Amino acid sequence: MAPFSLIIVFLSLITQLIIHSSPTIARHVLPPSPGYRPSTKFRSMRFSQGFENLWGPQHQKFDQHALTIWLDSSTGSGFKSRRYYRSGYFGASIKLQQGYTAGVITAFYLSNAEVHPGHHDEVDIEFLGTTFGKPYVLQTNVYIRGSGDGDIIGREMKFHLWFDPTRGFHHYAIFWSPKEIIFLVDDTPIRRYLRKSPYTFPLRPMSVYGSIWDASSWATEDGKYKADYRYQPFVAEYANFKAAGCSAYAPLWCRPVSVSPYRSGGLTKRQFWSMRWVQRRYLFYNYCEDSSRDHSLTPECWK
Repeated sequence: MAPFSLIIVFLSLITQLIIHSSPTIARHVLPPSPGYRPSTKFRSMRFSQGFENLWGPQHQKFDQHALTIWLDSSTGSGFKSRRYYRSGYFGASIKLQQGYTAGVITAFYLSNAEVHPGHHDEVDIEFLGTTFGKPYVLQTNVYIRGSGDGDIIGREMKFHLWFDPTRGFHHYAIFWSPKEIIFLVDDTPIRRYLRKSPYTFPLRPMSVYGSIWDASSWATEDGKYKADYRYQPFVAEYANFKAAGCSAYAPLWCRPVSVSPYRSGGLTKRQFWSMRWVQRRYLFYNYCEDSSRDHSLTPECWK
């Protein structure tokens, strides 16, 4: 029995090695349940209830349940919330396009670039397009007071997903409070960005945005693969919109919402464990661990 047991252990180790080295296989390994579902705590809204076109109206189509936007060789499209917020939970269910989408960015994000051009704040969920047979990359990013303008100082963390985001809708959300930012996928936290200093954290009101656009210069393998308009249009679908929190004009006593049972914010132990599980298996780039970066510009990495 001993040799047989050794064989079982060996095969288990090989399986784990394959899972960790292959994002395509790893996508089938589901994370442990976070135990709390914040998306169920906030009311969904139709697009017309809280959002409006920003650009490319001819590349937007509405029905009762979803907004479809697309990119072709003439233009892409974008939308924004009608309100500015100073904290809140912001989510949407999104379905991405199959096939060749290199160079194309599908985004859901917070920003105040219209109010503070050249010196803005931004919190991003971006899907980086891909080539045939390769998985999408989900990139999260945070810009503070112009770090996304001019000389870019990004705070990127990049993930593969444990499912195929082209086969159905999945819910993606940004939680932003005065002390933390949490990124969630299907209610599972994948990243937590803490406020360690007012200089490394966005505090000015922001709107909610979505867009699809051509970022061929950097989106796919650092610009190696470009958008190929033989495969146009590139389509993204958004549904189940959620935007709940303190608007920019709410009273000062407006209390930030939470994505855990704790009114004060933060994560439960189970949510934290679920996040760490995802990061160990699906996170493949962390700006704080990039030795080529000048970390004097990102002091939150070492404080």
